[in-house]
Amino acid sequence: MVNRVSKRAATGALIGLALGDALGFPTEFHDVPSILAKCGPWREMELPRRALVSDDTQMTLAVGRALRTAREGGPLTPERLARPLREEFVDWYRSPENNRAPGNTCLTACEALQDERLSWRDASRVGSKGCGANMRVAPVGLVPGLTAEQRAGAARLQSALTHGHPTALAASDLTAHAVHLLAEGTDPAGLVGRLRSYALDNRTRYDHTWLGDLWTRSQDPGPEHFAARGWDECLAILDRLQEAVRTASPEADPCLATGEGWIAEEALATGLLCFLLFPDEPVTALRRAACSAGDSDSIACLTGAFAGAWLGADAWPADWAERIEYRGDLLALGALWDA
Repeated sequence: MVNRVSKRAATGALIGLALGDALGFPTEFHDVPSILAKCGPWREMELPRRALVSDDTQMTLAVGRALRTAREGGPLTPERLARPLREEFVDWYRSPENNRAPGNTCLTACEALQDERLSWRDASRVGSKGCGANMRVAPVGLVPGLTAEQRAGAARLQSALTHGHPTALAASDLTAHAVHLLAEGTDPAGLVGRLRSYALDNRTRYDHTWLGDLWTRSQDPGPEHFAARGWDECLAILDRLQEAVRTASPEADPCLATGEGWIAEEALATGLLCFLLFPDEPVTALRRAACSAGDSDSIACLTGAFAGAWLGADAWPADWAERIEYRGDLLALGALWDA
């Protein structure tokens, strides 16, 4: 097994996701021909001189800070995590820096979370499976010393505060699990199979400890049915991903194979596809993700988290890493978890 401390997996993942975010932020909402006309050949895409990030990195930092706060009080529990998550999300919502084209689900849920009389389960948007929850979940996969139950519970909880759809919960859990496996040294060649087994194992498991009665806000007849609905959509996209890794051309828009990434399961699959096409070429993987027709910043953000967790902090060009926005905050969390 790879020594995740010596490779500084947490620092690598956090810097990688911010770099992907900054590379994909200017190309979001554009089709591939427009991106190529603006940026030139995709394999030569350059990080903007002002490497500004989107809400993807801002909310990743919010999740990271909430985890740090929760762990200061003892072992990670839903009671210890829900309060700082809520406070961090409300702070983000109110911040003047929250001007980076955030998603409607995050805005609506965070507005509701301001009302202290309201349970977070009533603020949650149970009909939304946008990618806004799993693009920010990487810190959960990077915190050392968590049990599998704590990792899964925290991944689903941080999703549920805004995106309560069962597919958003499952995709967040899978994303955190993938980041964790890569940081621990799992061979990328076997990653999709490991994720598929994990999804099958969890397919009808509803975690009342971490989610409470969230499922009752849906139209599902029971909690197991609620959970299975999300995992089944994730299993379907993992099957598409497995086929795409085998057959997709690196020169083609990855969104053609696994979806445009506006929804949670597609963001996971397309971000993973870009990483798995170039597991040992992290900058090329980021460029492929950013030159895509879909939610380019979120796809590239996830690609960067996977590549950085696998290869570590030295994966990224120094001149890119040095000018990324929020660099100090990213490095502080990375150092904490790499220690």
